[in-house]
Amino acid sequence: MNDQDEVGLFEAISMFESADEAERFLMDLCTPQEIKTFKERYAVCKLLYSQKFSYREISKMTGASTTTISRVARFLNNSPYNGYMECLKKSTERRKGC
Repeated sequence: MNDQDEVGLFEAISMFESADEAERFLMDLCTPQEIKTFKERYAVCKLLYSQKFSYREISKMTGASTTTISRVARFLNNSPYNGYMECLKKSTERRKGC
């Protein structure tokens, strides 16, 4: 694999026009455990972003370990990529009708 394979994957993901298309692609691409891990991390991300819950509460709500929660928090708050933050902002705008 090379950088072109990585770019190709990201370009493929960016072409989805619906959640259904993304779901079908990811169900083909990923194992059930990988999907479960993605869902868990995204749930943790949303709960951290809300700033309403402690790590222990989030762990009880999601089943995620406090280590996973800490890792998600680090990327949410300090990542140079800002992937979580950008996704959360877009999701919030979409719910507001923007």
